[in-house]
Amino acid sequence: MMKGIHGRFLRVDLTAKKLEDMPISEELFKQYVGGATLAAKLTNDHITPEMDPLAPESPLIFATGPLTGSAIPMVSRYAVGGLSPLTGYWGEATSGGAFPFRLKQSGYDGIFIIGRSNEPVYLFLDNGKAELRDASDIWGRNIYEAQDRLRHAIDQPGLGMAVIGPAGENLAKTAGIMNDAGRTAGRCGLGALMGSKKLKAIVVTGKMKTELAEPEQIKELTKEAMTAIKQNIVAPAFREYGTLMYTDLGMAVSDVPVKYFQKSVFPASKLTGQALRQKYVVENYACVGCPIGCGREVKNFRPGIDSVDGPEYETTIAFGPLCMNFDFDSIIEANYLCNAHGIDTISLGVSIAYAMYLYELGILTKEEAGMEIKWGDGPTIVKLVEMSIRQEGIGKLISQGTLKMAEHFGRDPEEAAQVKGMEVAMHDPRAFSGMALSYATGPRGACHLKGDYYNIELGSFIAEYNILPGDRFASEGKAEMVAKYQNFKDLFDSLTLCKFAPYTPTFICQAINAITGWGYDPQVLLTAGERSITIKRVINNRRGLTRAEDKLPKICLKALEEGSSAGKTPDLEIMLREYYSYRDWDWETGKPKKEKLLSLGMEKEAYQLYP
Repeated sequence: MMKGIHGRFLRVDLTAKKLEDMPISEELFKQYVGGATLAAKLTNDHITPEMDPLAPESPLIFATGPLTGSAIPMVSRYAVGGLSPLTGYWGEATSGGAFPFRLKQSGYDGIFIIGRSNEPVYLFLDNGKAELRDASDIWGRNIYEAQDRLRHAIDQPGLGMAVIGPAGENLAKTAGIMNDAGRTAGRCGLGALMGSKKLKAIVVTGKMKTELAEPEQIKELTKEAMTAIKQNIVAPAFREYGTLMYTDLGMAVSDVPVKYFQKSVFPASKLTGQALRQKYVVENYACVGCPIGCGREVKNFRPGIDSVDGPEYETTIAFGPLCMNFDFDSIIEANYLCNAHGIDTISLGVSIAYAMYLYELGILTKEEAGMEIKWGDGPTIVKLVEMSIRQEGIGKLISQGTLKMAEHFGRDPEEAAQVKGMEVAMHDPRAFSGMALSYATGPRGACHLKGDYYNIELGSFIAEYNILPGDRFASEGKAEMVAKYQNFKDLFDSLTLCKFAPYTPTFICQAINAITGWGYDPQVLLTAGERSITIKRVINNRRGLTRAEDKLPKICLKALEEGSSAGKTPDLEIMLREYYSYRDWDWETGKPKKEKLLSLGMEKEAYQLYP
């Protein structure tokens, strides 16, 4: 019997209304771990290079990992994967909360979904059994309303829910998938993929736990993990101020993008975690099994809205300084709308900032916009969020992302703050050259989590892999550490494990082995991370990606005139050449070399790229 995993997904064909077990071998798990990596492998085996991401046959995959559901702290996460409606390339998103544990305990490691229902449905999993149910009465409802109605209809304790809102139903290409309260699998537009299938929600429950390889060892490792968390210097700040603890530090190192990536200095004290606590009643909430509780909940926000989940750092900066808006009320209002209706706050905030940039230039007119769109106008930001959700007027264009906006207005795509079609996150690539390289080469675009290298340059390190801080502006000699760090952090979305978990590679291997008995060591772990990055690269190569897409737009590279990064810009040419050499990718085509694929045991993928 397999340890730590069930060894099966639920396969759902929404067109045929057919549900069946989908066995997953232990060997496949050992190679591709689980979560986003296994989802990428299953996606690659199913797609064609020309497949429309919103076609019925385009797969949507929910996946947990071997650590999900265990007693190890900070492992209640899941991944969603498929072809991104936003970019056309590989798309993935992750989220925490209670849903991941409930999914694992329903008796499945994940769900593989194809097809399209003729009418709205939701999927219900309960202790190894699954059924499709009518969702007509919750279609069109927001996230909170839909969950309330589902709880009332099902009327049993211990439910976990992943739901799309009107943004996903309306196929907004920046739509996300919400679970539990304000947790979101936000990036890549996978809410639109779910909406295209007329799948409103997935509801999971159960008590089917997996067997552990070494139960007593897990108890000891859990104690060790708790000690590591308590001793971590950042944990108290996360607990007290959430991710907004970074706002003022980020500005000090020019890591917070301002005025659509044209500035780096702003009144940071207005938007810190301390400012949030001083102005509002704020409570913490945590994912299952997490002793930190970095989640925020603003209570008694305004009449009609008793509480708002968040806002997190990324959301606050996207609707705040990036738009020259320093009014917390409008930021929280925009965040609430995005949570309630299911849309990515990062991509939407960047796109609204681009609209303000274009309006200032006179490219986007008041007549086309239907309103004035001026820097710092909080009520206008809120209105544009509402229009994007409803796919109305200029909001429909904004919800498609900056690249589509640039195409619409005939602008240079270098002006669109995106990589591979996905908007740049709220860490400025001029502040840390390693972050610039991570953005340029990331498997889903400009993602701050597929190698959050700014943490290394701020003093973190992975001694076992010789990943060490250095000159944050240096370009030469940094690519190998960036690549290894990408390998390592990519696995967090496979195991699944919170990116804030302060665990060493050795500890992670001990946890994997105590749960599964797989015999991982730090080198095997790093190789699994390389395989994870590589399978996603293969998908992107098959979809037409070349070396030309491994770049940053000029809007995010032009040296700033202010702040601690003034006059600095990364040399991507140097870093990319070193990176390609270390990864053994072909400089001309952007593909992993055939020998590299074979060395990773990826024979099928080698044939796909080199038939």
